[in-house]
Amino acid sequence: MTQRFRLKILQACPLFFQPRSDRSGKWGNGTPLSGPRVLLLALALSSCGGGGGSSTPALSLSALLPWTWIGGSSTPNQPTTATTPGARISSATWTDSSGNFWMFGGEISSTSDTNDLWVYNPVTHTWTQESAPSSLNLPGAYGTQGTPGTGNLPGARNDSVSWIDLSGNLWLFGGYGYASSSTLGDMNDLWEYVPTNKTWTWVGGSNQINQSGSYGGNPGTTGTPGSRLASVSWTDSTGNLWLFGGKGYASSGSTGELNDLWKYAPSAKTWTWVSGSSSPNQLSMGTSPGARHDSVAWIDSTGNLWLFGGVGYGPTNTLGELNDLWKFTPTNNTWTLIRSGNPLNQTGSYGNSQTPSSTNLPGSRDSSVAWTDTSGNLWLFGGYAYDSTGTLGELNDLWKFTLSTQQWTWVNGSKLANQIGSYGSQPGTQGMPGARYSANAWFSTSGSGSLWLFGGLEGSTNYLNDLWQYTP
Repeated sequence: MTQRFRLKILQACPLFFQPRSDRSGKWGNGTPLSGPRVLLLALALSSCGGGGGSSTPALSLSALLPWTWIGGSSTPNQPTTATTPGARISSATWTDSSGNFWMFGGEISSTSDTNDLWVYNPVTHTWTQESAPSSLNLPGAYGTQGTPGTGNLPGARNDSVSWIDLSGNLWLFGGYGYASSSTLGDMNDLWEYVPTNKTWTWVGGSNQINQSGSYGGNPGTTGTPGSRLASVSWTDSTGNLWLFGGKGYASSGSTGELNDLWKYAPSAKTWTWVSGSSSPNQLSMGTSPGARHDSVAWIDSTGNLWLFGGVGYGPTNTLGELNDLWKFTPTNNTWTLIRSGNPLNQTGSYGNSQTPSSTNLPGSRDSSVAWTDTSGNLWLFGGYAYDSTGTLGELNDLWKFTLSTQQWTWVNGSKLANQIGSYGSQPGTQGMPGARYSANAWFSTSGSGSLWLFGGLEGSTNYLNDLWQYTP
């Protein structure tokens, strides 16, 4: 979630090391984090928060350094260069049919957003800047609605949602930032980017901030979602774009946490209100998720939509961190509760690393990132969450949810909050991303498939631009 809404409080493991402000991947005394010290670190993590009194080390050696640091810096708050995006959080991301990774905008400091567009080639390991705005915090250049133009450009923003359609075009909706003026607010503008001719089109929604939703009479009618940030999205097999929840505007100017579900048909250019409420701050009723923002979402191989966690409401009228898991079946428009996550603010139940169990469950969290792999498994990384000791902070834990068994597996990373990264000496070395939230992510289907992670926020001021790859 954007820094303008929340500051994080860091708490570090008090034993063998402390987080360093320079994020150098070293112990607190400056000694490199490598060799025999890796084993000591694993033992330290076990002693520092084992959770449940288990004598099993918190991390096995095979799980401690499973990621590869590909590029970007191990030092925070890097500026943008001609060849590398600067540090940022809460960008919009896409993966195109050629396997390239796209990234638009994001928050680069507590007072600045950008609206640059980048594409990354994971084969050549190169970034290309598709558009480079002249300054930060720029309002959008909307042009004429429905008309593409090389001069059109969405305003600077963060916490938007994104889709890619069957034709390979990129779609962008809403977020928090700048519409057609220099005033900050929530947005509900819908944009389409066509990579082949490098043009943006303002497709729908308003070019003004803080717009109420237009719901029609009942679910099943056409309308327009209200302005919002930190929603989640899916693209189904027929090319429809789906949008759920967020924080923003419902009907008649009412604001708060949202649990409305919308479907957009690009061919007809229409939104349909599918389910959920036209009023904010709804509780979970067992047949639909409670209102929330900063959740994560997946789509499985059979077309079902999945939703996990976020900040919002469970079955009681209390706002907090969630770790409930839901499945939505588009063929009959029904939600199914898979794991209740009740009560709020739950401590993580990790079990043993790389061992699935029906009792495993990621702690309540928001602002994580998620992927679906080539086998249909759901993956979850980090965020602002409750660790194995009940400490609320940033995490770097990686989880896998297996659909066939409906069990979570803690794969790697720490079960303790606020861990530093292990970078090695240079990009291309094995390591482990540090704890963070509001990072950006992609999944590559080439080969056996791999997870990619870019940037995020460490603490309240350390914006990151490191790029990592993990191959399951």
